Amino acid sequence: MRVLTSILMLVFACVGQSSPFELINKKDGATHAEFFSQAIKANIRPQLQDKLAPIVAAIRYAENGRKGREYGVLHPRALNKSYRIQAGWCAATVQKNYDRWIKAESKLDFITFLGKRYCPVEAHKLNKHWVKNVKYYCRSDSHCQAF
Repeated sequence: MRVLTSILMLVFACVGQSSPFELINKKDGATHAEFFSQAIKANIRPQLQDKLAPIVAAIRYAENGRKGREYGVLHPRALNKSYRIQAGWCAATVQKNYDRWIKAESKLDFITFLGKRYCPVEAHKLNKHWVKNVKYYCRSDSHCQAF
């Protein structure tokens, strides 16, 4: 039921073209939305924030992790740490992989490229759904459709 509620909130929010900050606020509350905003500002270059923040928000919805795993970051320095640390590691990973994607001139779309690194299928069988789920949330978000 919680997943269905989250999906419906996202779909209705996106109809009004909510910002990634507003989507995180609706999902996790104002305090976590502020942590999300801090993570974006600290880890994504200013000229890319509008482009990459929606992907970080889509990852939050797709991962839907419990406390300490909100963004699915399993690195020991982020696992079971604060929401801000999880959001920061996610944002930094998105920025770094965006740079790698550009440099590689990859034929893959960015989310598929990112998924191979962020959530490799070889690591866990459920990871096979990650790219599809992130794309779903990005498709629902007009801010994310460039990818």
